[in-house]
Amino acid sequence: MDQPSQPQHPYGKVTAWAASSWGLLLTLVLAALGIYLLMSHTGHMLSALPYLLLIACPLIHVFMHHGHRHDERHDI
Repeated sequence: MDQPSQPQHPYGKVTAWAASSWGLLLTLVLAALGIYLLMSHTGHMLSALPYLLLIACPLIHVFMHHGHRHDERHDI
């Protein structure tokens, strides 16, 4: 019944994907896009900042607290 364990990345699946060549490429593209937006649309980005902070609060609450499931599972 014992299944052979597959090699795990030491920091989890997300970090393993981010360390791949596609993950690095996506990170570089998103960084370049962020710099472009910051340089050419600074006024628009600063005017949207309060709304981004307001939408970040419920998103952080949901994702950081896992939807407030108060069961006794500790393997999340």
